[in-house]
Amino acid sequence: MGIGVSDQAKILFVKSATSAEMSAPQELCSLFDVEVADDWSEARRLMKQQCFDGVFSDTANDAPKKQFFTDSFWVIQKLHQGVAILDQDKKILWANEQINEWADCENVIGLPFYGWLEGGQWESGHHCPCDASIVKKQRISALYKLSSEVYFRIEAKPVRRGEQESGELLVIIHDVTEEQLYRQKLDAIHEAGVELSNLTPEEVFHMEVKDRIELLKSNILHYTQEILNYEKVEIRLVNQRSGMLDPLLSAGIDKEAAERSLEVGRESNGITGFVAATGESYLVDDVASDELFIESFSGAQSSLTVPLKWQDQVIGTFNVESPEAEAFSENDMHFLELFARNIAFALNTLDLLAAEKSSATQKSIEAIHREVALPIDKILTDAVNVMEKYIGHEPEVVDRVKRILRNARDIRQVIHKIGKDMAPGEATPAGATVDHHPKLSGQRVLVVDANEGVRNDAHALLERYGCIVETAESGGEAVYMVRSSVGSESYNIIISDIHLPDFSGHQLMLRLQEIMDPVPLALMTGFGYDPGHSIVKARQAGLHPNAILYKPFRLDQLVDVCETLIDFHSDVART
Repeated sequence: MGIGVSDQAKILFVKSATSAEMSAPQELCSLFDVEVADDWSEARRLMKQQCFDGVFSDTANDAPKKQFFTDSFWVIQKLHQGVAILDQDKKILWANEQINEWADCENVIGLPFYGWLEGGQWESGHHCPCDASIVKKQRISALYKLSSEVYFRIEAKPVRRGEQESGELLVIIHDVTEEQLYRQKLDAIHEAGVELSNLTPEEVFHMEVKDRIELLKSNILHYTQEILNYEKVEIRLVNQRSGMLDPLLSAGIDKEAAERSLEVGRESNGITGFVAATGESYLVDDVASDELFIESFSGAQSSLTVPLKWQDQVIGTFNVESPEAEAFSENDMHFLELFARNIAFALNTLDLLAAEKSSATQKSIEAIHREVALPIDKILTDAVNVMEKYIGHEPEVVDRVKRILRNARDIRQVIHKIGKDMAPGEATPAGATVDHHPKLSGQRVLVVDANEGVRNDAHALLERYGCIVETAESGGEAVYMVRSSVGSESYNIIISDIHLPDFSGHQLMLRLQEIMDPVPLALMTGFGYDPGHSIVKARQAGLHPNAILYKPFRLDQLVDVCETLIDFHSDVART
């Protein structure tokens, strides 16, 4: 479904056994984009393949007697989703039971829609989507923070009756509290990872090795307690020569436990040795029932241990414990695994910086690239937004905007060329190897993510191999960018977060398939978190099975995914 005026909600209409010949009624079709399923079996299949805003079924029982639906229809709501229809004054004409429950009201019909949302605020600079939807005549969504513990995603869409605007609004409300709090923690861990590795040569060059290690240990412990709220912590590093697990830091555990001798091994070395040997995380809800557990402090009831990995090699272990049983969940494991990857990256960075300081000239060039990259991307996205409005109306304006796009891209290429010519050969740390990836040279890459840090990382990591990187903050911007670049400037690779401000990764893929075929798309997620099963749906729609990335970027994985997409789509083009 393309981006258009008054983008209608998509509804699945399910026939019942008593009226198998019945089609969706005109009332329903005038309000929504309706797809019909003959029975619930077919409905389940369709819901796995497509995204629907609601599901309707014909029945004579409990039908809402409202002007929008006949007595033979009732709505079956998705879990944690509210639906309402508002009049021109934004008063509620109809609402489902979920909104009544959230509003703590027996019946909200006739009340102002925002009356039950008082006291909150719009997040990230957004404003009321109802007003914006009326003005722009299209679907608008925004994140609303009702309190520090409650978040709603509110979508508003103009209601159409046939070809005419009715003046009413369809509003869909999603409770995204769990997802939002999860993402906030992921973002905090990502930022902590950046800070762990943000040790400049000036800061560490004149420090003794032990002082550098103490600085890193202090930062790790600070973020472990500040973000993850773990007080009982132990980190050990694998001694590659002896196979022993040498203590790096500990907090809240007994001195004897912190100093005990452990080695990499599945037996007789506790959970720590087992995790180091297998490279797999290990969660214990009740330590009394686990034969591998070795007590680290008196009163321990549960534990969680994850490996520290660098380039798929186990370099250490990260263990946390609690005096409470069942203190850790699968989410805690995901968080700790992600933070452990950041620690491994920071340890590697510290090793490189300890070997040799980087060239001041090299750093200056990288700073210029970093400062210029996103502003130029913003010029590009603003330009294509303007061009979309004038296509088919003002060809002269469109031609001028195209010149702006070309000039902005030329400026970036000139800066890159000058930087490459100025970069000193000795900027590479001693002992480090420089990988060459000729497949990436000249490849046009679009990265779509609302997080500025991720967009900056994409520029920094891919441009070193000659990629031409551009970024967008939302799915809508990405669609415009792709549409404006079809032809000689088409993107060879598109990398998108699975949860954008306006689209899921799956929805973005469906939009892009209307413009280009095949779509060279890779999806990225914060350590496997995919509440809407966007990756599964995208794979069903044609996403390459290996086109998945995890944030924060690991360079070798990013390069592998890009080269996989290049090879795959080159093969497709030849067939």
